[in-house]
Formats: sequence, C-alpha cells, structure tokens
Amino acid sequence: MAYVIKRYSNRKLYDTQESRYVTLEELEELIRAGREISVVDVSTGEDLTSVTLAQIILENERNHRAALPTVFLHQLIKHGEAWQDFVQKSLRSSLEGLMTSQREADRVLRDWVARAGWLTASGPEPPVKTEKRAEPAEADALREEVSVLREQLRTLEERLEKKREK
Repeated sequence: MAYVIKRYSNRKLYDTQESRYVTLEELEELIRAGREISVVDVSTGEDLTSVTLAQIILENERNHRAALPTVFLHQLIKHGEAWQDFVQKSLRSSLEGLMTSQREADRVLRDWVARAGWLTASGPEPPVKTEKRAEPAEADALREEVSVLREQLRTLEERLEKKREK
C-alpha cells in the first residue's frame, strides 16, 4: 500500500501515516527504503505523484548528486510524450533486470560462501537443510526485505555522515 502524502496549497507535504509534515528529502528516503508514495493535492484531489518524483530528481540534479546529461534532457523535451513513454518503459525494464541480476548474484555468492565454509561469527548463518524447502516466493520476499534493509542502513549511514560534516 502506498504512503499517502497530502500536498497543501502552500506546497507543504503531509505524511498521513506518520501524521507529520515531510520534506522532499524525507520522501526520497522513503522511496529508497522501498516504500511507494502517492501524492495528492488536498483541495482538488489531483494526483501529483509524478510531479513530486520529478521534483526529487531535479533537487538531486541541483545538488549534483545525480547527473542527467543535458543532451538527454533536451531530447526528452523535444520529442514529447512518445519519447517519454519509450524512456519510461526502457528504464523500468532495465531496473527490473538489474534487480533480478542482483538477487541472483547475492544468492550465488551466499551459496558459494556457505560451501567454502567462510562463514564468520558475525556473518550469515549457514543454510539449515530441512525436508521442506522455502517456497520461491517466500525466498524472493526475504531477499527483497534484506535488500530494503541494506538500503535503509546505507541511507542512515549517509545521513549520519552528513551530520558529522556539519
């Protein structure tokens, strides 16, 4: 279920689940942690999710945390919706492929480490062989949860580093 964020006429964003105002940076962190958001204009009910996500990307551009090539942005504007649909489908497909490859690489690495006997006291537990194996959907859900937790940890480490720099 998507986090519902209400956008008021003064451009403030309100997280209905947490009952508090949030910033674009906080929304970015939610998304990086695997949450889906839905942004709705309070007065009109209009869906502003795409606009808000674009604002997050543009804010990253301004802070030089991401680098979208100028040529790419020109082409995106020049060719309108047809180009945007193509890019959207291509990016979605690429991201799905990347995530699948990452999950498979993680699985292969864990199997390899377990077979090599390189597990440490602080490392993952060796797989316990039982007669009933976990369903593939359960295993994928657990891998996804681990991935989300790793991303959350990375985000928290970045925030901590930023606070230390200040």
